[in-house]
Amino acid sequence: MYTTPWIIGFITFFAVPIIKTVYWSFNDIGVSDNGGMTLKWTGIYNYISLFTEQVASESKTFVQVFTDENVNLLINAPIIVIFSLFLAILANIKFKGQGFVRTLFFLPIVLGLKVITNLISISTGGDLVTRSSSGLFSQGLATMLLLRYTTISSDIILTITGYADNIFSLASQAGVQTLIYLAGLQSISPSLYEVAKIEGATSYESFWKVTLPLIGNISVFVVVYTIVDIFLDSSIATEVYRFAFNKSRIGIASALSVVYMLNVLLVLGIVLLISKKAVKRDV
Repeated sequence: MYTTPWIIGFITFFAVPIIKTVYWSFNDIGVSDNGGMTLKWTGIYNYISLFTEQVASESKTFVQVFTDENVNLLINAPIIVIFSLFLAILANIKFKGQGFVRTLFFLPIVLGLKVITNLISISTGGDLVTRSSSGLFSQGLATMLLLRYTTISSDIILTITGYADNIFSLASQAGVQTLIYLAGLQSISPSLYEVAKIEGATSYESFWKVTLPLIGNISVFVVVYTIVDIFLDSSIATEVYRFAFNKSRIGIASALSVVYMLNVLLVLGIVLLISKKAVKRDV
């Protein structure tokens, strides 16, 4: 009974469009003289054409596009998850004025990053936001000194400073995950930390032996949410729109949507399989 609204909503807004998209992906779709669509069955031709004939807007093949998207996911998802956990731990530290600081901390999440960056641009003449997205860290003095006087690989230094340049984007992508982690941290009983302290555990050991295992299931949820969020902002969605409405190739767009959906489900399946074993082992 409680799931009835969800079932109705899923069938109406998700199941039916998905079934139609899959069916359209096997057809060449055009516009009839009397209006409406005409469908001509072509089998798997749209899928073959997608990877052998069609080219994305940046003159890339779709094999390259999917490879880039998955590599981007592999790099960005762990960074966002770790960054959000770090922010949640900072926000969970008890001190005077904690409520006020949390309000300031999560205000960009509530109002939206665009509103905050616009306010910063107005108050600073656009200087801070512009510099943060155009090499504020990667072109700074500290980076130059690290590159010249240390033995750390330049690829590692430039990768780290490159993400630091995108701090506004990173903070916006980690907002919801930070809230979820904060709720999970606050659900851990303080008595567990007291027992660990009595047993002689350090803060470092308490984190690995108490905190991390107890938020294992929350971490799985955060990872899944992050993956879906990254895929929603993917350039492939733009390509689907371009083929469907700009080029009137609805069959190709439907095939791209199906492949995109299968790619997302495959990634989520692998992550859930790995996470399930990791959480089970830790717990």
